Amino acid sequence: MSTGVEVVGQDKAAPAEEELNGIAGLVRRGLDNVKSGNLGILPITLGLIFIVVFFTFKASNFFTAENFGNVIIQMAGTTMLAFGVVFVLLLGEIDLSISYVAGIGALSVAELQLPGSGHQYNGLIAMVAAVAICAVIGAVQGSIVAFVGVPSFVVTLAGFLIWQGVIVYQLAEPGSIIIQDRWINYTANYYFSHLAGWLIAASVTGLYALGMLGGVIGKVRAGLTIRNPALIVGQLLGVAVVSFGVVAICNHASVQGTPLGLPLAGVIIVVFLVLLTYLAKRTTFGRHVYAVGGNAEAARRAGINVPRIRILVFMISSVMAAIGGIILAANVNSVDTNFGGGTLLLDAISAAVIGGTSLFGGRGQVRNAFIGGAVIATVSNGLNTANYSPGSIYIVTGVILLLAVTLDTVARRLQVRSGR
Repeated sequence: MSTGVEVVGQDKAAPAEEELNGIAGLVRRGLDNVKSGNLGILPITLGLIFIVVFFTFKASNFFTAENFGNVIIQMAGTTMLAFGVVFVLLLGEIDLSISYVAGIGALSVAELQLPGSGHQYNGLIAMVAAVAICAVIGAVQGSIVAFVGVPSFVVTLAGFLIWQGVIVYQLAEPGSIIIQDRWINYTANYYFSHLAGWLIAASVTGLYALGMLGGVIGKVRAGLTIRNPALIVGQLLGVAVVSFGVVAICNHASVQGTPLGLPLAGVIIVVFLVLLTYLAKRTTFGRHVYAVGGNAEAARRAGINVPRIRILVFMISSVMAAIGGIILAANVNSVDTNFGGGTLLLDAISAAVIGGTSLFGGRGQVRNAFIGGAVIATVSNGLNTANYSPGSIYIVTGVILLLAVTLDTVARRLQVRSGR
């Protein structure tokens, strides 16, 4: 008797499950997500495609292998800063000091590698030391926010001014410091051989496949249904196409007859994208960051050490700023009194927000900074390539930022209305 009931129940559920797994189910879920404000990365991805197509027609030398590599290098430093900004915004906080913390990281590494200074170190050691110095800066600023209760806006604005003053004071007499160490300069100026590029693409695809396979095996062991296997295969194929496509384009680049390849800066971006995504999505610390950003008081009552989370997040922000500063300094092979100024701060915050990270805390992903960084770099590169005035870059970036924040606000209202 019971067997008969189970069979009937399965027969009735089968069509519904089949519909859920089919194309109609995907379309239905997509429409539901749009209605509820859960737009994901779709809007900004479509926007990036539009930007690329637009500049391809506006400038004949935009859509070239050489310029593609330039965009990767140009976005690397800002994207590193934006990765750290994502964690701060997830808490509902802000870090206005990152541009000049990046300057401190660049200044530290330049001083430590300086020949004839009496304290010349190998570039690798200098970079580690510079990151450690900036981590301490993040810990101090985070502690003031967490324990004293001073708003992060005030603390980091003070940090912005303090670290700017340190850079100007230290570089007032020499004016600038030339970075001569090859290991430091490699972060922005090294290109892999063609074979190495293909091996890196294969490794990225293989590791992504193993990660997906591990997720599928975990669901099977837990007795969960694997929905839309075609979607999983599609994601794997997408990663493979992007990985090998990027390497194929980069391998066609050359400068004055000298062949280039995949820039090391691009690999650095991907490495930190993967590591920080894992930290945010797959660790207890990451879950606590989202919890504190969603409701700090509820997180505290649940036993989460809220001050510790805040301090660690500001440390992450400063560490990523240091790494970004090193790459930016390597790109120009020097550090001067203007380093950290200009639009670096606004570009980093804009990259995180344009990519989809909420300014209100509790919602966003590390990949948002990656996509936002690509948009910022592509717009800047495209406008320069098409010979637009520098003012156009600021105007267009500001409009994109305003649209992104407006979209985020509308999405939050839709989510509240739908009960999500």
